This record gives sequence, C-alpha cells and structure tokens, in this order.
Amino acid sequence: MSFESLDLRAELLRAVQDQKYTTPTDIQSQAIPIVMAGRDLMASAQTGTGKTAAFTLPLLHRLAEKPVNGKRQVRALILTPTRELAQQVTDNVVAYSRHLRIHSAAIYGGTSIVGQMRKLARGVDILVATPGRLIDHMDRGTVDLSQVEMLVLDEADRMLDMGFMPAIERILKSVPAQRQTLLFSATFSPTITRLAQRFLKNPETVTTAKANSTADSITQVAYRVDGNRKRELLTHLIGTNNWAQVLVFTRTKHGADRLARQLEEDGISSAAIHGNKSQGARTKALAQFKRKTVKALVATDVAARGIDIDNLPFVVNFDMPQNPEDYVHRIGRTGRGGQEGNAVSLVSGEENGQLAGVRRLVGSELGAEIVEGFEPTQRARPKPSSDRPRAARPPRRPHGSDRPASKHGRPGDRPAHAKVTHKPRAPRTANR
Repeated sequence: MSFESLDLRAELLRAVQDQKYTTPTDIQSQAIPIVMAGRDLMASAQTGTGKTAAFTLPLLHRLAEKPVNGKRQVRALILTPTRELAQQVTDNVVAYSRHLRIHSAAIYGGTSIVGQMRKLARGVDILVATPGRLIDHMDRGTVDLSQVEMLVLDEADRMLDMGFMPAIERILKSVPAQRQTLLFSATFSPTITRLAQRFLKNPETVTTAKANSTADSITQVAYRVDGNRKRELLTHLIGTNNWAQVLVFTRTKHGADRLARQLEEDGISSAAIHGNKSQGARTKALAQFKRKTVKALVATDVAARGIDIDNLPFVVNFDMPQNPEDYVHRIGRTGRGGQEGNAVSLVSGEENGQLAGVRRLVGSELGAEIVEGFEPTQRARPKPSSDRPRAARPPRRPHGSDRPASKHGRPGDRPAHAKVTHKPRAPRTANR
C-alpha cells in the first residue's frame, strides 16, 4: 500500500514526501481510511508505530475539504497527557499542514498563558492541549470549543493514569455532541473501554500489535546487581561499550537528579528531566540529548512521555518499574520504525518481583545475567529452584512479527539461574 492509495489531498502527499516517507505503517494504513470516512475510532498502538500521523493526516484532510470563511474557530482538538507529547504532536501538525491554509497552536503548562491567549484570540483551526492547561483557558473564557468537529484523545491510557479523568469528562461535555472522536491508547484496559463506551459512537476498533508486546527489533537483557552498585555498573556499561546515547529511567524525581549528578561525577555527560523541572530546563536537556552533547538523559516515566528520539540505541531501566506495563512503554523508546534497539534492566534482589511481573506480562523469558566484577551478594540472588540449575539464554529476537522478543519460556516460568558473563554483554554498540 502507498500513501497515494489512501486518497489523501495532494498537499498532504507533498508534505509526506517532504518527510521522506513512502509507505504507510500498519496503524496508518488501517486508521486513515476509517477517519477519512468520518467514523469514530478506538485504536491500540504502541509508541513508534506512526500513530501521530495516523490521526494527523486524515484530520488535516477533512478540515481542508471544508474550508471556512471569517475568523478561524477551533475545529479540531487534540488532547495529550504531557507538554512534551503536545509539542511533538504540534510539530507533526505543522509539518504535514505546510502546504495547506490551516493554522494550529499548542497550549500546555510551563509556558506563558498570556502568549497562548494571544494565539487563541487570533484564531486557530487545530488546538493541541494538555487537559490541565485547557481547563485553565476554559475557566478564563479564552477558548471557544463550540465549533469542534474532531476530537482526538492521544495516549488516553496515560491521561487516565495521571488523574485527568475529571478534566477529560468536563472537556468532553464542553464540545459538541455531534463530532468525530478518535481514541488512541497503548492498551485497551477496562477503564479505557468504559471511556470509549461513554463518549464514542459505534467506533471502529484497530489493534496493530499484541497487547503489551515488545517490538521484535528490541534486544532485551537484565543484569542482576546489588542496588548500591547499580550506578557503578551503569557507568561501567556506558564506558566499556561506548554507548553514545542512553535514556535511563528511574522511579523518582529525586532519584533522577541524584543519578544524573553521579554520572557527571563519573565523567559521563548527563541531564535529568522530571515534573519538577521547568519547561525551559526540560526543553534544553532534551535538545542537548538529541544533539548528543549529553550522553545520558535520566527521566521519570511521566517526564519521558512524548520523547521522540530518532534511532535511540539504548534504554536502561535503572529502577525496575512498579507497573509491568510501564516496562513496555519505557523500552518502546528504542527500536522504533524497524530500527534495532537495546533495552537493559538493572535488577536488584529486591526487584525480583518486578522482573517476574514483566516476564508474565510480555510472555518472555527475559534473560538475567551477571557482569563479572559486579556479582550480587548471596542474599540478593534468586532462591534456588529444586530443578537442576540452567544458564539463562542470551535474549534473541524472534522471527515472527507478532511474537515478543526472546520468547523461549512459558509465561510465569521461574527465572533461570543467572550466569556470570565474563564481559558485559552489550548487544550492539551505539556507533551507527
């Protein structure tokens, strides 16, 4: 299938060509015709699948097909959970609308509300917003949603996880009942399904990947290590293998700041981003990371939403996520668009439960290894099984397109005894 076969306007096809895209992704080829037909849509797609273009392109097509005279009104509203994702979506809207007479704006926290008010007063066709800042404008009377024709809930699962349900309900009651609604979510949880039943009208459903699966292009490995030696091991892995660009996840904001400082002390250029950082500081850190002037970007789960780095080679779980689903979201930052990626997890003895939860969720026997010189204490090792110990297999990528990486064991199997590797097993170097 080609983009031309999707019957998009010529201006949009030119913009797609400008971006050097030739073939639609799975989510794009399935979702675009549904949106073009005016149907409501409930789509499950992981990050890095091209889902933003899957709703941006048909949205722009439909608006361009019905130009309006006079002052521009908000005709399309796109809600995102974070300001980083809002800016990423806005960048896509701007790129794809470059040959159209369509105006867009983004409103989110951390920036001047006065400047946003001026943009809204001048009139926009497409508004990208975070729920909290949109409510601020609604309370001030500086945004008019009475003409909204299309509503997009991007990463709806994350918006609900962040406690935005009351704000979303209020916003949905403020837009016209006669509208087209598109809901995109990494998973179809019961809460998401109930949300869709309340606010979508006979939606088409599109699922482009097995729920909670990881991309075949990602090589995954876990290293067992004492918690107080994780920083030392991370420094060792980055330096020994010459990792040029690493996104590192911690559970807490304080932990992100502390680790970034410690890596700097170890001679690794680092920066931290989290919710307590100003928008300017977060934007600067992300820009430095993209330019590779900063080697390690340490982030919390919420702050990392919307981070889109082309060809990001390494993601590291410094702290294992409490929620296994977050593991899929985290490592989805690498291995995008079919590019090879690597996900490394540092697992202390206290995190055996989280590792087991990840294994059960993704249906994968995530190999646990030990780096020579960083052997965990006996207390932190997993309890021996009554079966004869076996060495953990090195993770390998399966050949089937629907199977998660390293699917050798049954979901819920006890982890194999970890083996000592004589050198840290970095699947690939970052020099590409």
